[in-house]
Amino acid sequence: MKTMKLEDLGYHKDLDGYRKINQLDSFGVGRVVLEHRERYVVRTEEKEYDAEIIGNMRFASQSRADFPAVGDWVAISEYDADKVLIHAVLPRRTTIERQAVGKRGEKQIIASNIDYAFIVQSADRDFSMNRLERYLTICHASKVSPIIVLNKTDLVDDAYLQGIISQIKERVKQASIFAISNKTRAGIDSLQAAMLKGKTYCLLGSSGVGKSSLVNTLTGKELMKSNSISTSTGKGRHVTSHRELVVLDQGAILIDNPGMREVGMADSAAGLDHTFAVIVSLSQDCKYKDCSHTSEKGCAVLAAIDRGELDKGAHENYLKMARENAHFESTVAEKRKKDKDFGKMIKHYHKAKKRK
Repeated sequence: MKTMKLEDLGYHKDLDGYRKINQLDSFGVGRVVLEHRERYVVRTEEKEYDAEIIGNMRFASQSRADFPAVGDWVAISEYDADKVLIHAVLPRRTTIERQAVGKRGEKQIIASNIDYAFIVQSADRDFSMNRLERYLTICHASKVSPIIVLNKTDLVDDAYLQGIISQIKERVKQASIFAISNKTRAGIDSLQAAMLKGKTYCLLGSSGVGKSSLVNTLTGKELMKSNSISTSTGKGRHVTSHRELVVLDQGAILIDNPGMREVGMADSAAGLDHTFAVIVSLSQDCKYKDCSHTSEKGCAVLAAIDRGELDKGAHENYLKMARENAHFESTVAEKRKKDKDFGKMIKHYHKAKKRK
């Protein structure tokens, strides 16, 4: 493995001040390039190490978000030839998050310190405008620049493909769109040329859209196992079961992620406002400030739909995601109250014990 500078891995010098203030400058520093069930691989300037977190980090963590994620910069110490301990996670510039599956009011970090996200969708039967807007909202909430990648263009004719692109442009403003095929390599050169050295790119998309094949195409190596669509369900099989970071030959940094069939919203109010900026703008003219845009008279959003100026599907998707976000926020508030009440109960218990 060739030696590289930390900057080649995406390191920013502004982290030096944090390390010094928090007395972490005596530790080494590396970037988490692989995570799988709390097992980590950390890349430094010289080599890769197997890594584990110290006990204090584990016991002090309050949620899954406190654990290292792929893309994190971490303070490390070597304790064996190829092993290090992770002592701290350095501040994250950006985090792409979703609601943790099966965990009420908790977030799951998909990847951190991301500059751009490739939102990969299959141009054939898997394409979903609603799902695309969902991923866009996650990116906007994370302050990550989205790039739309339509894959498997070899499976559709040009007229169908142009129809999808027109549909996207009608509902999505100011996002780059690349139409590619891993099989024929159509559009791959243009995509590679747009990737910048030292910038980190994350792949987002559901199972079966060809993300792992795209990683293999971009790296020129069989790094990720790929699989076909299930003939029985018509849905993609989960192939990538972990997150992994690779540095491409031209210097761009790429993170692959498992396919996600569930993409729950978490703290996405700002992202919704960005993705559905047209609806937000229209709502300024609603008769009532607390208009729900569902049935009120004088609703400027509904009026725009009636005039054919706003896509009805975009409106319905906006309402659905807004309800999800509101539910997540209320669940977080409820969880915080329970934790606070529990803390008070423990405090009172100890006070009563001392009085005895």
